[in-house]
Amino acid sequence: MKRAYLLLSLVLVAVFCQVVLAGGGVVYQGRKGPGEGKHIVFIASDHEYRSEEILPAMARILAQRYGFKCTVLFGVDDKGFIQPGNSNIPGMEVLDSADLAVLGLRFLDLPKDQMQPFVDYLDRAGPVIGVRTTSHGFKIPAESPFAKYSFNYKGDDYNLGFGRQVLGETWAGHYGKNHQQSTRITIIPEKKSHPVMTGVKNVHVQSGGYAADPLEPSNILAMAQPLNGMDAKSPPDETKPPVPTSWVRYYKNADGKKGRVFHSTHGASEDFLNDGYRRMLINACLWAVGLEKEIRPHSDISFTGPYNPTTFGSGKHKQGVKPGDLKGFKTPILPGQAPEPKPKRPAKGKK
Repeated sequence: MKRAYLLLSLVLVAVFCQVVLAGGGVVYQGRKGPGEGKHIVFIASDHEYRSEEILPAMARILAQRYGFKCTVLFGVDDKGFIQPGNSNIPGMEVLDSADLAVLGLRFLDLPKDQMQPFVDYLDRAGPVIGVRTTSHGFKIPAESPFAKYSFNYKGDDYNLGFGRQVLGETWAGHYGKNHQQSTRITIIPEKKSHPVMTGVKNVHVQSGGYAADPLEPSNILAMAQPLNGMDAKSPPDETKPPVPTSWVRYYKNADGKKGRVFHSTHGASEDFLNDGYRRMLINACLWAVGLEKEIRPHSDISFTGPYNPTTFGSGKHKQGVKPGDLKGFKTPILPGQAPEPKPKRPAKGKK
């Protein structure tokens, strides 16, 4: 009896170690599926679009439905609470074993011990997927040894930084007003046969668009049309013709090795509720790790556990959440409390 209890305890410890990292991340360990034996690392730290919600939801699907081991890292404060956009992401060393990095970043300036594993990952041409603000994921002072990765880097050796040189675009400006204009995403007809677009249809997202002109060579798969309204049936904004929103490309390391890249200029928390958009991101992960033959038009992309996303916006993230609060497949994304809205100031002359 004691021996059985000891074995059970060891199993529980092993399981716990698989789902919560000492450095502050969470691991979703897949079992059977095409991704078995492959490791995806998700890194979430942007100020506004709730990558701390969309990326763990994505990781759970890929782990439970497709068999990947998925590690999710978060920007955290000095007490270990998730702090979106904070330039402190413990656990970056896990990139050493990553087969794919999925990023939701904005204007980060990481300390050397956290930035170096990311640089090492790029130096080996690891596959990369970036959503939304990852195009301007880094804002690094000119005196830093990592300055060339900044979104506004002016040097010819790495012009406009990681966003432009790896993802294909840096910050190019809004193209549609958030919370007033949603976006219809349409596949370019001749690109419907690309593996990433398998089974993708009826894509409508809540985030407004970004301007984009991807660095050549990039294979543009879909275009974004801003709408005058938040409903899928809202009319198009005739002043804004469609612009590129989703594309694939390759970048090279110093040895000439190519790394696969997918970038989406959208990717807010509520965007992931759309089946077509969610399928596109799941397909992109399979394609990025070389599993395009495993992509099926009706593969299971349903959520695992509760996903009730917070409306995106700066300073609107849920408070009091640590990465360990997301362990397992059935915990809500995210628990915690959204901040109370700030009271409106009375007009002049009124109390």
